Amino acid sequence: MPTRRNFLQSTALTTVAAAFSPHVLLSATSPKKDKLGVALVGLGYYSTDLLAPALQNTKHCYLAGIVTGTPAKAEKWKKQYNIPDKNIYSYQTFDQIANNPDIDVVYVVLPPSMHEEYVVKAAKAGKHVWVEKPMAVTATECQNMIDVCKKNKRVLTVGYRLHHEPNTQEYVKTLRDGKIGDIQLVSCSAGYYDGRTDHWKQKKEMGGGVMYDMGVYVLQGARLATGEEPIAVTAQQYTTRPDVYKNGLDETSMAQLIFPSGARAAVQSSYGMNMNFLDVTGSKGKLRMEPYSAYNGLKGSWNGKGGSGIIEHAYAAPYQQTQQMDNDALAIMQNKPVLVPGDEGLRDIKIVEAIYEAARTGREVKIS
Repeated sequence: MPTRRNFLQSTALTTVAAAFSPHVLLSATSPKKDKLGVALVGLGYYSTDLLAPALQNTKHCYLAGIVTGTPAKAEKWKKQYNIPDKNIYSYQTFDQIANNPDIDVVYVVLPPSMHEEYVVKAAKAGKHVWVEKPMAVTATECQNMIDVCKKNKRVLTVGYRLHHEPNTQEYVKTLRDGKIGDIQLVSCSAGYYDGRTDHWKQKKEMGGGVMYDMGVYVLQGARLATGEEPIAVTAQQYTTRPDVYKNGLDETSMAQLIFPSGARAAVQSSYGMNMNFLDVTGSKGKLRMEPYSAYNGLKGSWNGKGGSGIIEHAYAAPYQQTQQMDNDALAIMQNKPVLVPGDEGLRDIKIVEAIYEAARTGREVKIS
């Protein structure tokens, strides 16, 4: 789809990135390559159904290796993707990846509680690092990941696929261009009914809870819509299935964010109900995206100052993941800023921590 690819390449570094403070990319010291070799760490659903297929379509990177604790998966992937034995690692042999020139990037696709450990290991092994969201469980972990990658002169980026997605880029540009006036109110929801009972998302010690997972999408929706960072939050959390979401683990989270301009946002995320939309009210009009964070089918509309418009760039999965990895690989090869550096993931986790504190205490929590 060359038209959408051109759209992304021409706007990626100016549209979404403009919503945040500038970032400096650390210089890459890897030998020049036409394509970067990517090793996926963790072969669960997201790697299997989305990232691996996406890597069959990328222009600037390719699936070079895997890391798994399951021998049967290793054998299956070896045959399916023609992966050499020397590029297949277990968690016990992971550190040996430092000696493999085929691997340029390690993509950490593990439960959040394991992100810090493997990002740090990858950076110390001399590899650039992509890490799935949520970046980590705590802001302290995020900061350590950033610091270690910086110290080892490795690029760190978080897998926020929507920053690379044309509908998202268009609605952000629409808002930044002032087409609905000053942003006053944002409502953003993301959720689905999760019938599983023994996944990491239902285990607090592994980084479970909806706010870490679907909650990051709604925080991004509010932050991208306003172009600001929240300064205070109130929140409520609950579960309708205490036998699954135990020890205070949140099945549903709701938060109310206050921004420096006076804008407000109400965000909701859940594993107990289906919802996916972004509503933005401005002084001159409104914008709505529904769905706004799905793997495909994103669309929206706006009406306001000087007219109205439809936002709808159609594509099929795993287009978003293909664009994300291609953009990140190209940025590394060209020594340019990545769209979603570690600092961006850190910002969200600081807000997540404040939301948990606000829900626990029933009080407004300030966000520094």
